[in-house]
Amino acid sequence: MNDFQQDSQLGVGCGGIDHVNRRSLLKLAGLSGLSWLTPLGTGLARAAERGQGTKPPRSLIMLWLDGAPSQLETFDPHPGTDIAAGSLARKTRARDVMIGDGFEQLADVMEDVSLVRAVTSKEGDHARAVYNIKTGFRPDPTLIHPAIGSVICYDFSLIDDGKVDIPRHVSIVPGSFPAKGGYLGDQYDAFKIGDPSLPVPDVSANVNKKRQQERLTDLDFVDREFLQKRIKQKSGGRTLGNHNLENALRMMSSEQLAAFDVSEVPVSTREQFGDSAFGRGCLAAIQLIESGVRCVEVTLGGWDTHANNHELQAGRINILDPAFASLIRELKSRELLDSTMVVCGGEFGRTPFMNPLGGRDHWPHGFSIAMAGGGIQGGRVIGETSSEPKVDEPDPKKLLADPSRVEDIHATIFESFGVDFEVELETPIGRPMIISEGKPIRRLLEA
Repeated sequence: MNDFQQDSQLGVGCGGIDHVNRRSLLKLAGLSGLSWLTPLGTGLARAAERGQGTKPPRSLIMLWLDGAPSQLETFDPHPGTDIAAGSLARKTRARDVMIGDGFEQLADVMEDVSLVRAVTSKEGDHARAVYNIKTGFRPDPTLIHPAIGSVICYDFSLIDDGKVDIPRHVSIVPGSFPAKGGYLGDQYDAFKIGDPSLPVPDVSANVNKKRQQERLTDLDFVDREFLQKRIKQKSGGRTLGNHNLENALRMMSSEQLAAFDVSEVPVSTREQFGDSAFGRGCLAAIQLIESGVRCVEVTLGGWDTHANNHELQAGRINILDPAFASLIRELKSRELLDSTMVVCGGEFGRTPFMNPLGGRDHWPHGFSIAMAGGGIQGGRVIGETSSEPKVDEPDPKKLLADPSRVEDIHATIFESFGVDFEVELETPIGRPMIISEGKPIRRLLEA
């Protein structure tokens, strides 16, 4: 009997603690040293609290713009100023909200999208900044933090119905830094696939059925011998390897694999998303969340424009615009937007001045992130950046009004999903780690 079965029989299952307040239970756990509450009791307590009040979103789609888009050509244009360097803007359906001129389709759905324009980070190097944005923490040589999608999958894991055979965390056309589970474990890493027009990798046996069964039988024998002689675990004689193998075999034969395939979608719908791997990834993301996947990350690279900024940014926007806009429209038409949060952004922004090569360099001192659905109120703008270049400004933050930190973006997402981000999780070595150090941006969540 596993821990969950024991707790269910004791009346502590997901349906047996609805009268318990999660924060009270966690506080009690801390006072009494009940280490069993991590992660099992924590998940059960969260499940109880989720039943109170507004129903939280159930899925997250991250549109990851790898390489750092320029806020001045995307979500924070300053037309007619020196820092625009000729970049234009267009009006949107959201009152007094303007975005880059290339977003012809996104402009029509901006009533459902909000912008956080003065996001700040302390990391200006790509690798460190990606880590910071995806985890909400700066790199630490002693610890690997989980990505935001991994935290959500972990938080929901004990109340999921177990009917989903495919991974709950997926990364489509991933870049160099796909989302990882960090100290929560490799089982919360994003499952990586390429262009959805191609077959899902590694889900077909490379030998015939008979040989495959022989291999599995031999592997089972080795595992049982190992358990008997070395560890004899309490979990019914099963290792994490057994668990992963069972999941993989179930996925290989599951009809839910069809959720990765967009070839059966009507051509008219596929064309709306654009003829690109990113567009097809956005379409596949919808099918995946319909199948029960919690978090999908879709990557569009090529935003690192140290030269020829205007031309290169325009090329990326031509791909992003139809895909992003169609994603919002399709989620809304399928009545999924309220239960699905969409977050779009990169690791930092670009300088509010041009370099000699006609490019924009790294700028973590005030960039933009777009958010929609899943409890986010649309058509709003949070924060403001200055139109003055001030290359030699000693404190770039003085150019901002109402700034938000990277951590605050994370806290806002967690708040909407009902994740208690102030709870400390225990790492494998017993180190307590808070989920997020940010504060929710209330104006994004309150009607």
